[in-house]
Amino acid sequence: MRTRFAPSPTGYLHVGGLRTALYSYLLAKKHGGSFILRIEDTDVERSTPGAIESILRTLHWAGLNPDEGVILREGRVTEIGPHGPYIQSKRLHLYREHAEGLYHKGFAYPCFCSPERLTEMRKEQEACKQAPMYDRRCLALSPEEVQQKVRGGEPHVLRLKIPHEEIFTFDDSIRGRVTFRGDTIDDQVLLKSDGFPTYHLAHVADDHLMEIDTVIRGEEWLSSVPKHLLLFQCFGWKPPQYAHVPLLLNKTRAKLSKRDGAVAVEDYIAKGYVPEALLNFIALLGWNPGTTQELFSLQELIEAFSLERVQKGGAVFDAEKLDWLQGQWMRKMAPEEFAKHIHPLIAEKFSSARTDGAFAKKAALIQGRITFFTEATEMLAFFYEEPTLTRDLLVHAKQGVTAEILPKIVHSLLSTLEKISDAQWQEENLEAAIQNILASGTFKKGQLLWPLRSALTGRLYSPGAFEVAAVLGREKVLERLRRALNTIHA
Repeated sequence: MRTRFAPSPTGYLHVGGLRTALYSYLLAKKHGGSFILRIEDTDVERSTPGAIESILRTLHWAGLNPDEGVILREGRVTEIGPHGPYIQSKRLHLYREHAEGLYHKGFAYPCFCSPERLTEMRKEQEACKQAPMYDRRCLALSPEEVQQKVRGGEPHVLRLKIPHEEIFTFDDSIRGRVTFRGDTIDDQVLLKSDGFPTYHLAHVADDHLMEIDTVIRGEEWLSSVPKHLLLFQCFGWKPPQYAHVPLLLNKTRAKLSKRDGAVAVEDYIAKGYVPEALLNFIALLGWNPGTTQELFSLQELIEAFSLERVQKGGAVFDAEKLDWLQGQWMRKMAPEEFAKHIHPLIAEKFSSARTDGAFAKKAALIQGRITFFTEATEMLAFFYEEPTLTRDLLVHAKQGVTAEILPKIVHSLLSTLEKISDAQWQEENLEAAIQNILASGTFKKGQLLWPLRSALTGRLYSPGAFEVAAVLGREKVLERLRRALNTIHA
């Protein structure tokens, strides 16, 4: 099985492009095949400097490294494999040869119509509520007229001659049986006046020469399949199997666009999404595993993926689901890896964290609560700076912590925790000590834990009181409880 991803270097990789690359990668790997990366850069005006490098960096970040084609090696764009070049602008002579072959066999014809004439033609068709199609004026030119125009240097393109009487039927791996009438298909430009091919000619030639078995692409190309199948037929080649994936939609079920927020994968990388979460999310946009499983590693996706379970209808891009998956993958990360990710962020703001031997324990306290690595700095700040305490923070009416009873609670906490030595300062012993207070019936659990946790962290939300106290240490805990008393009496 040989699949390919063939982006145009017109900017950053779109999330829809990443999904196409992912599906192509999964299908190839599931069948023990090869995933090829080709760059389709024949649209010179739209090509952007640095876009190829950006696309390759993004795919590498996602773990979708090509087996063949264009790769990034030591920061430089490189090509590997026996079917190169894999950058289309290096293959122009091949396209011209194939285009000339189509012309000489009568499958294509030159068109000398100016852009102005074509624009006027389309306006007239739209006014008559007709589908915009080339009216074949140049198809009526005699061979002598064609030669005369060519010798005169008139600019022209080469168009594919669509047999209008033919019915085009094909089986799409996602859409099933699809049929088009020949008289509804435009005579597509194959070779532009500057000698560059259009997508239609170039990709057909390349998919054949690179021995591609299955082409996965967006549903916007579905209507172009008859042109592509006709080209394969004209060349006498066997076409690949096509699979057209559904569009990505916003919450109003309109096509996802920049107006809906980030659409470039690099934007999601910059926001701190991990590749596991984004790939997991992208995979489920249009594909149903047929089970209740929601978390998939890349290897699990390879094992479970099939084109048969890709839906036809558009897939809604739900950012809330993406954030949920991000949180889930944060929790699945190995604790040491999680600590390694957030340590530079904390150390940048708090110099004492650079040599903190207990940092892994502190990181472990927030791993189950975090969505993005960047949240760690604020969530762990109370370990490295004294928290700001206020009476309003320490009081909590719903927990039964009133301003009147608060001093008694903090005094009770202090007198109890002071009795625990440094050697015995462990989470289970701290919890047992608090349970002894509760057993006396003087206070309820919430009345003790809210002031304890808020006094230690200065936050409304944080890890549990016993977990924080154990890692913070006896000296700091007692010191902060005394500060809480001072705050109450101020």
